[in-house]
Amino acid sequence: MFYFLNLFTKVKAAEAKALGFCFNDGGREAAGFQGSAGDCVVRSIAIALRLPYLRVYEDLRVANATYAQSRSDKLARRLNASGTSPRNGNHRNVFHEYILRHGFKWVPTMQIGSGCQVHLRSNELPSGVLIVRVSKHLTTVIDGVIQDTHNPSRAGQRCVYGYYLKQ
Repeated sequence: MFYFLNLFTKVKAAEAKALGFCFNDGGREAAGFQGSAGDCVVRSIAIALRLPYLRVYEDLRVANATYAQSRSDKLARRLNASGTSPRNGNHRNVFHEYILRHGFKWVPTMQIGSGCQVHLRSNELPSGVLIVRVSKHLTTVIDGVIQDTHNPSRAGQRCVYGYYLKQ
């Protein structure tokens, strides 16, 4: 039985169509930022919306600060303790509304208990401009090409939790 399941997995992987990859930092270096950072949210949004990196960075910094000041939940306490800089990540509560306000629609692809149904593969994602949410990362996919500072697809095995689709 184990061999059969393993064989099936190999067949499914063979049918996968890899996404292309293009290095794109979303204008981060041009904005004067150096070194590594957990800023995939800022980069992905800047790339997908074709906005300057610094504008998205500042918009999310303000959104983080507003969230931290207006709420008393665990996320707000963490933002207050660590600062509101989007350089070290953004919570979904903060960036979700920002992306929706810019004409994107959220399309969930995974439900609790359903297992992975969609992977970071060209034959499993629609064409167009997408901001794709995978585990602990956001990346932009434009017409089947990943636009990021690294290829997060894990050879087409990375599970997609959902994506924002440009309307």
